[in-house]
Amino acid sequence: MAEYLRENQTEHYINAWLKAGNPQAAVQAAWLNDIDITPNDFPYIEGLLQRAFSVWSEENLPLFGLEEVSWYLIDHAGKILAEALDRPHAEREAASAAARQMLMLGEPGTIAGGDYSLAAAPVKTRQQGHVYAVMVSTADSDPVEAQLALTVQTAKHFGTCFYHELNHVFLSDLYNLRTQNEREAARWTALLQIVKRIHDKIDVSGVLNEVFESMSDIYPGAHLELLMTQDYQSSNLRVKPLHMNAATGEDKLCIRAYTENIMLSREKVSEKGARTLEIAVPLSGKQGVYGVFHFQIPGELGKDMDLQLVGMLADTAGNAFENAKLYEQSNLLIHELRLINELSRELSQSLQPSEVFEFATKELLEIFKADYCCISELTHEGDQFRIMSTNLETLDKEPFPVNYGICGLVHNTKEPLILSDYHTFKGVRSKIMDSTNSRSLIAAPVKLRGEVRGTILLTHREPHYFSYENYKLLQVLATHIGLAIANASLYEAVQHMANRDMLTGLYARHYLNSCVQKRLSTDSVGSLLVVDIDKFKQINDSYGHQVGDRILKQVCDIIKSSIRSDDIAARWGGEELAIYFPYMTAEDCLKVAERIRERVKAETDPKVTVSCGVGGWRSDQDRISVESLFFTADMALYRAKNGGRNRTEVGGFDGTSERLTP
Repeated sequence: MAEYLRENQTEHYINAWLKAGNPQAAVQAAWLNDIDITPNDFPYIEGLLQRAFSVWSEENLPLFGLEEVSWYLIDHAGKILAEALDRPHAEREAASAAARQMLMLGEPGTIAGGDYSLAAAPVKTRQQGHVYAVMVSTADSDPVEAQLALTVQTAKHFGTCFYHELNHVFLSDLYNLRTQNEREAARWTALLQIVKRIHDKIDVSGVLNEVFESMSDIYPGAHLELLMTQDYQSSNLRVKPLHMNAATGEDKLCIRAYTENIMLSREKVSEKGARTLEIAVPLSGKQGVYGVFHFQIPGELGKDMDLQLVGMLADTAGNAFENAKLYEQSNLLIHELRLINELSRELSQSLQPSEVFEFATKELLEIFKADYCCISELTHEGDQFRIMSTNLETLDKEPFPVNYGICGLVHNTKEPLILSDYHTFKGVRSKIMDSTNSRSLIAAPVKLRGEVRGTILLTHREPHYFSYENYKLLQVLATHIGLAIANASLYEAVQHMANRDMLTGLYARHYLNSCVQKRLSTDSVGSLLVVDIDKFKQINDSYGHQVGDRILKQVCDIIKSSIRSDDIAARWGGEELAIYFPYMTAEDCLKVAERIRERVKAETDPKVTVSCGVGGWRSDQDRISVESLFFTADMALYRAKNGGRNRTEVGGFDGTSERLTP
């Protein structure tokens, strides 16, 4: 009991009485005199005695017929604790002395004489009968015996008032503790429900929204914001960036809470005297601190703020936020890996560089939701970039210097680039950014064997559009696109080698056959010219094969310079050459053949001549095939050879021919 009276704590007694789970038993035990004090409690009951005396005096004084009697309350050590009337000092000293005498004798007593008489009676404990206080009365003329009897009864009555006050205080504390326990249980129940709801969310925005709603439900008058340091876009207006270089007091508190990872609070007083409690709680997980919850609670609401609960909610929110972030990152990684796999598979199926460039542009625009995409390739000379694919029609397709613009910057640094706002960029200028009024950009080099062979540019009109994840993903995709371009270029080179004659640079015979086959099914008219170098065997025998090869190259160069870009020239075999002319009649082909024949005679060294055979076709003719067209031209060449060489013959499907001689 001494511990209770000294510390005003009732847990020990309440736990003993409530162990059976019956709160009413505690109340009954108090009223059935189970609560008592011992001599160890006497030093701590002064305040309780004074309150009991005040209650007793207000309810019982003055006594009927004894209005002039003065009453004193003396503690167990003889100290006056309270008095009913303001009396002279001498009387007060006499009352204290009478109390000490009574304490020594252990029995009630009186002192008579002088102008007044004193009577002292002990106030005892309920069970052991220990004296813990003395009631002293002073009267002017009353009989001493009657005064003593009255004082003894008054002491008993005061004891009842004292224990009533003790019971009242004890039961009040019991009630308050029970209320506190109920409030604590309700708080933990609410916290458990909030934690469950928060952890039920698997997305970052859902976690943050749930935290805001829970905080608003618990503290409806509080103003709450979340200051984030990460690259996190949120539609919630209460999520704002944390500026680490801020100079205001509020931001400094949040910055300190973020850097030290501790909860901080302070009270602010406005110029008008309004008080506001400010709290900064870090949003942290096992991997780091992500932001700071910033509370501002006005007026009296701050007094009821449970900082422990706020800290628990912030810890729960931090762990849930981190888990949701990791879940989103894992999903993003899976999506990126699937995307890379699908893109690589699609790119590997394209064996033409132009198809690879077009497909890559289309996919990059779709993946990054960019406004514009531009893929450029370094020329073989290495001094210029060429635009290979773009969705910007106005972009100049002509080559531009290797050091120009963003492409030049990426080429020189060999590193990717991300621009949040082109308007604030003080580096190089860019035509694609200026012409499209774009503000965000990500760029990556396309490398082959460690050397930059091209660049990829993605732009958007909005600032801060591309994220760091976009920046990293583009680097990975650029590697796969570079491999696809290299494979397609290699395939094209192999196809070029397979379709070309290594000596003359003309197409091979099989390639000419396939091209003519396609033309016969799509065109309406065409011609075939077969050229044969006259007496080529004699040239090889006379001058050697090296000279023969040189003459063959000279004739091929004359042919290539005499035909159109769409015409297909091939080495038919040995010294025989063939040229197919799409959309050209036999009459026009004859003119080209004659021009070639005359140039060969005039420009070769040593001098040689050629014989030519022309075969033409039209869609209105029946049973046209590659074999029949070649047969017609070959028969015309045969007639030119038999007719004396150095001449051109035109064959027809009807068996007729036209001869043209020099």
